[in-house]
Amino acid sequence: MKIRVEVVHALADAQTIIEVELEQGARVADALAAACLQGGLPANPRLGIWGAPASLDTELRDRDRVEIYRELVADPKQARRQRARQQRGGNMRR
Repeated sequence: MKIRVEVVHALADAQTIIEVELEQGARVADALAAACLQGGLPANPRLGIWGAPASLDTELRDRDRVEIYRELVADPKQARRQRARQQRGGNMRR
């Protein structure tokens, strides 16, 4: 039996969505290989299925969405603090 899976790789300026058909029991690594994305990925990519963390060995189900996450450019907590400082005009109590 075959399953269909989407592989999504989002960069800062572009997003790639590739639908692949795999045998039941396929793993995330199989989906990446079928989508021909392994060569363009970092050594240890952060992966997820529908927003939940996953590994290369995670078994896939029909209609899963494999997501390849890029590294954060800025620390979200630091970015929020900086925005808050700017909104207050730089007057922040400690």
